[in-house]
Amino acid sequence: MNTFKKGPVRMDIKVWMYLIYLAVSIGLTIWVARALSRNGQVFLEEVFADERLARAVNSLLVVGFYLLNLGYVTVAMKHPDPVDSTSQAMEELSLKIGLVLLVLGALHFFNVFALGRYRRTRLRQLATHPPIAPIGRLPMPSSPVGAGPVTNPPAR
Repeated sequence: MNTFKKGPVRMDIKVWMYLIYLAVSIGLTIWVARALSRNGQVFLEEVFADERLARAVNSLLVVGFYLLNLGYVTVAMKHPDPVDSTSQAMEELSLKIGLVLLVLGALHFFNVFALGRYRRTRLRQLATHPPIAPIGRLPMPSSPVGAGPVTNPPAR
């Protein structure tokens, strides 16, 4: 049978699977967001060259990270088929948590790629440009007519 008895209420295996999925997914999301926020601050300060702006962008990235990931977790929670055994619940749970981890990783790499690209563009704009290479030679002033070659005066 696929239910557990707990007092007068019977808990379905699928409900337990959902509860574990939510607990693990939310826990992973919070842990990853805190780690990225804490360790990404230095990177953002380098990218933007402004500590105040870096803190603001860091906060906005964390909020966006929570919204995207927790939105995905809730949308992916539904499982239309019945779950008849604990092993089937574990398999479905591992699939769902694995997808959450893939989404977390994809969001992280997208952010790092986009910020790294922005940083390279900013550094390229700030770089000093080398002087322009000469295009040709300047014309030499011509000597007066009838004058011989210019020589240095004798040393004294």
